[in-house]
Amino acid sequence: MIFRQIVFGLFAILMIVSGCKKENHFTIKGRITHAGGDTIYLDELQVSTSKPVAKTKLEEDGEFELSGKTSIPTFYLLRLSNNNFITLLVDSLDQVYIEADAANFSKEYSIKGSLGSVQVKELTETLNRTEYRLDSLRSLITLSKGNPDYDKLLQQWNSEAEKLINDQDKYSVDFVMKNPFSMASVYALYQKYKDGSYVIKDFQTMRTAASALNAIYPQSAMVKALYENALQLLRQQKAAQVQQLVSESGINSPDIELPDAGNQKITLSSLRGKVVLVHFWAAEDAGSRVLNPLLVDAYEKYHAKGFEIYQVNLGTSRTEWLNAIKEDQLTWINVGDLNGSVKARMSYNVQAIPSNYLLDKDGSIVSKNLSGPNLDKALAKLLK
Repeated sequence: MIFRQIVFGLFAILMIVSGCKKENHFTIKGRITHAGGDTIYLDELQVSTSKPVAKTKLEEDGEFELSGKTSIPTFYLLRLSNNNFITLLVDSLDQVYIEADAANFSKEYSIKGSLGSVQVKELTETLNRTEYRLDSLRSLITLSKGNPDYDKLLQQWNSEAEKLINDQDKYSVDFVMKNPFSMASVYALYQKYKDGSYVIKDFQTMRTAASALNAIYPQSAMVKALYENALQLLRQQKAAQVQQLVSESGINSPDIELPDAGNQKITLSSLRGKVVLVHFWAAEDAGSRVLNPLLVDAYEKYHAKGFEIYQVNLGTSRTEWLNAIKEDQLTWINVGDLNGSVKARMSYNVQAIPSNYLLDKDGSIVSKNLSGPNLDKALAKLLK
């Protein structure tokens, strides 16, 4: 009796394990005419390379069957050669069926049993049609040089090309916004024209898809790469905004309003008419206190001539802040909300501490991250 129970228990475990393994398996079947006896390959697409998954010889009538295992939607290349392939987006349990001819394998094929692969096919074909029409217009432009009406025709064809690009952009963006949780959106976001430029240039679209997909497929290397790219673009965007402030004429420093150690709110704009160093630090971070002695020297030398320091504490400890002010002998304006002073930090795109911006008497940013001799030289010039 006990033996039978043990056998039954082992059988049940094997069935469960077998069932779990089967859950993640997919199959790719099909028929490719004029390719009997050739080998067909399945490679997994990774962020910067590809990995062989399976291969098999086609039957004489072109039929084949491949299988693989994945727990999340994954991109694959199904290829007859390095230059003759189609891109698939396969999920676990997908039963994919493909029909094609070897001669036009990469351009003309039918597919079913995989929604992701159908979406990738649609994206590819739409861009191919746009590229074909753009190539036709380029050919017309080249062939029509010397035509008496060339300038008029060129204007017309450029307008048509612009409309094609705008239509393609709208289609691709609409696809991503309608399918933010589909891995096919990753494919859409990385599609490029022949000249190497991305089809989708809208940052908001990338951020929407990256955020949505990261919530659903955080373990996907493709999604991780997309998410990191989105974050990098966000950082670049903020840096560009600050750079624009630096390059613009007139008052170009974002205002800050924060309480000082006595809980009295002080605005940066209230210091107009003085040369101001907006300095970001964190009192509890020993590394960001390194510059304080140098700032003390500069303050003592130039304060009477119209120099002020507006030091923004990005820390959260009031005790550490008060102690640092006392120990480092910081007699200038020190402000902070003890919650990271996030708004001020983001307004000035502060990526590391300590960091600073030097403002002239009009409130214009004239330089950044100055200390020691460089700060002395800049102050001497502004306060002469």
